[in-house]
Amino acid sequence: MNKIQAQIERARGFFADVHAELRRCSWPSRTELFESTVVVIVSVVMLAAFVAVCDGLVVLVLQAILPR
Repeated sequence: MNKIQAQIERARGFFADVHAELRRCSWPSRTELFESTVVVIVSVVMLAAFVAVCDGLVVLVLQAILPR
């Protein structure tokens, strides 16, 4: 039983530390969060377009090199 209580106390201490650390964090404002989200979405779309173009080029090159 002593072992279980020790584990519970360790878990309680861990969550207390997590709570204290989260209170010290600097959280972004709603505007900053929205702007960052837009930047991420635009970046992902641009990267997806780049990969699609590269994939298309590789397919064209391979079709030209390898006969059917």
